[in-house]
Amino acid sequence: MDYNIIWFILVGVLLTVYATLQGFDLGCGVLHLFSKSENEKSTITQSIGPVWDENEVWLITAGGALFAAFPHVYSSVFSGFYLAIILLMLAIIFRATGIEIRNKMKNKTWRRIWDLAFGISSLLIPLLLGTALGNVLNGVPMGADKEIRMSLIGLLNPFSLLFGISTVAVFALHGNLFAVIKSDSTIEQAFKDKFKFTYPIAAACVLAVLISGMFQTHLTANYAANPLLIAVPLLVLISYFIVIVQIIKQNFKLAFVFSSCGIALLMATILIAMFPNIVFSSLLSEFNLNIYNSASSQQTLKNMLIIAGIGLPPVIIYTLYIYRVFRGKIKLSDKLEY
Repeated sequence: MDYNIIWFILVGVLLTVYATLQGFDLGCGVLHLFSKSENEKSTITQSIGPVWDENEVWLITAGGALFAAFPHVYSSVFSGFYLAIILLMLAIIFRATGIEIRNKMKNKTWRRIWDLAFGISSLLIPLLLGTALGNVLNGVPMGADKEIRMSLIGLLNPFSLLFGISTVAVFALHGNLFAVIKSDSTIEQAFKDKFKFTYPIAAACVLAVLISGMFQTHLTANYAANPLLIAVPLLVLISYFIVIVQIIKQNFKLAFVFSSCGIALLMATILIAMFPNIVFSSLLSEFNLNIYNSASSQQTLKNMLIIAGIGLPPVIIYTLYIYRVFRGKIKLSDKLEY
């Protein structure tokens, strides 16, 4: 049994679940930034209020799994992207504060300030995460000492920025679908109107990301070696085509399902392109961090797999329970808590 491959897949699955779940509530936050009426804003905060913190559990779990299984990747990326990660943490803090206390005072200025903090943070988080992923895929200046030496400005190259902007766009569409599903008839049309912006931009960004990846030879090696794998990025395009068709047909629940599939398939496309590498070096391919030269010992990987087998089922059960309890549409007549 190759524990290194198992942990690569497991970390990838955890990040995929995070992107799918946190994706819609971050996307709702982006919509919140561009929403004008209090009814729209209240619907958004009410719909994601009970679940947003649970969704973030998956990012923490993925981070813990990365630290346990591939500590060299964890230390290199977290130290190399230090300033970006500090900015990310601040965005997470202000987002959480914004959604939790916006309604604690009946004051328009108070609410406007925290609405702005919530909206900007919701946009900044996927932008930073996507840009970081783009840099990891594009390659970072990392030598034999496994140290990444680049400034915050150095992270803002065209390929990585495309990934960051695309992450925002994909999450905004995902959140738009969730908002329509959760809103009642009095406010539903306001969210439907936003599709004229969200789905064309998201579709264009997905296409641009897939095309740009084709020009990165180190990202196409696995696809060249096994052409059947090309089916995965093709399924991404098919998924988003179905999303657009279902939006036009006003079948938003099915569109949301295929939006989730599209995000999962995008993550699978990325993982296939990376394997067996985790971080690419822009200096020499010999300096790449892969699932073998960055991993913990085999005994550690084995022990951690047992712990994951014990710890993950309760998290999954809790997640399913929370979504079951808070299913259904948001009624604007209900008492607002978020």
